[in-house]
Amino acid sequence: MKYLNYIFIIIGAFTAMYAKVGEHENQFMLMGGIVLLMIGVYRISKTIPSRNKHENDEHQEN
Repeated sequence: MKYLNYIFIIIGAFTAMYAKVGEHENQFMLMGGIVLLMIGVYRISKTIPSRNKHENDEHQEN
């Protein structure tokens, strides 16, 4: 499942770049690429533990 996040990011980035290349920008394609990119980044960021929680745990142990 974690590879799905990276696939979302890659596909979203390439789609957004491709939509901006042409003379007539396809706004829906650009928005779709950005949405896929943001979904991938959000799903990866959910798996990163919070620094504040770790610091709070250390203070409670003392």
